[in-house]
Amino acid sequence: MSPDVAIEVDVSLDISKLAIDDNTSVDHLISEKQQRLLTEPLYSNPSVFGTRTFLLAANVGVFYAVRQPPLVPDVFLSLDVEVPQDWREKKNRTYFVWEFGKPPDVVIEIVSNKEGNELGSKLDSYARMGVAYYIVFDPLQQLGDCVLRSFEQRAGHYQEISGTWLEAIGIGLTLWDGKFEGKDDLWLRWCTAEGAVIPTGAENANQERQRAERAEAKPAQLAERLRTMGLDPDT
Repeated sequence: MSPDVAIEVDVSLDISKLAIDDNTSVDHLISEKQQRLLTEPLYSNPSVFGTRTFLLAANVGVFYAVRQPPLVPDVFLSLDVEVPQDWREKKNRTYFVWEFGKPPDVVIEIVSNKEGNELGSKLDSYARMGVAYYIVFDPLQQLGDCVLRSFEQRAGHYQEISGTWLEAIGIGLTLWDGKFEGKDDLWLRWCTAEGAVIPTGAENANQERQRAERAEAKPAQLAERLRTMGLDPDT
């Protein structure tokens, strides 16, 4: 977080009176699937950050100032934190910046319409919160021709960056044209420095199945080759 960003904290705050889940959020199917594609792969590959813990969530409120309503990112990632063991307690069911000790490192907004103000008030609010990277993914091109825009926090303000490698946290984002849960489309995915996408659990399972099938096929292929040479593979 930028040293110029201050988080207002009132230790006497009674969080029992705060509305942390009002059930008013409405998303379309594209956004819902995209959120899952951004959250599931990192939990299916937890070693992507080495031994560092992380919290990755979709549509969870982030409270950053006690007298301000929460911001509710489509997706956020926060490193070196984890959900408390007793997550049924109200203080542990949402993201209070003063409880976790830091704002999220990355916020991703998926543009659904022209009303969200992702490049206006939301951008300014996440900058004040101290979020290091702010990503705007506009699959329906509601805000213009640019599908993906990335911003990095510098001295309390966002500066747009040309790439999507997030140097400070060691992970990147990439546009991926492929099939997810039966739908072919252009998706936003986490990736390595080399540009390889972080696989989903289903993709991991499919790769493992293919490796097993290749391993099983090798003895049979060798036996068939021996037979074509006039040799008995059983001897």
